[in-house]
Amino acid sequence: MCKPSSVHPSVNAPLKRLIDLTASWLGLIVLAPLFVCVSLAIYLKLGRPVLFRQTRAGYRARPFTIYKFRTMANLRHADSESLSDAEPIMGLGRFLRQTSIDELPQLWNVIRGDLSLVGPRPQILRHLTLDNAEQAHRHEVRPGMTGWAQVNGRNAISWEEKFRRDSWYVDHWSHWLDMKIIMLTIITVIRCDGIEEKNLMAAVQEVNDQH
Repeated sequence: MCKPSSVHPSVNAPLKRLIDLTASWLGLIVLAPLFVCVSLAIYLKLGRPVLFRQTRAGYRARPFTIYKFRTMANLRHADSESLSDAEPIMGLGRFLRQTSIDELPQLWNVIRGDLSLVGPRPQILRHLTLDNAEQAHRHEVRPGMTGWAQVNGRNAISWEEKFRRDSWYVDHWSHWLDMKIIMLTIITVIRCDGIEEKNLMAAVQEVNDQH
């Protein structure tokens, strides 16, 4: 658990929170038709539930529930075995992941204050015990929908490298850096940069291990 004695300046920055709230509410309103279409497609293709929920580590490693559009064919309880084949991410699920559309429900997490638009991606709880001091440093800020690691390699880099880039973000945070990451995220998603098949499969397997 990361429990620093001081509060990182980004946590209580009024402008950062204002941008988070404004962009998230606008996003939910503007993207409402897309939400309806995606929800209907998931319901028809995969059935219910439409949304996927998972407990992640938030600010100072406090647990919260993250929301995504469902991309897997099978949802299971936490004590069940993980899937061994690629079937859950074929077709619709693969498209949602590659375009990052599956992440859009996290705008609600931003409004709730669980996430920021920009920050280290929230970690799976069971991995917290594996963090060294440098990796735990990433929990000093509110996690984000996108981050420095996501625009500098995305799924094409190792977890260790992602954590190093997350720590760099914590040490170098500024409003300008956040804006740069948002713009680079848009470009990265449009180009589908940083997506490698083996790492996409590994990411899905990681989620499967939690259900």
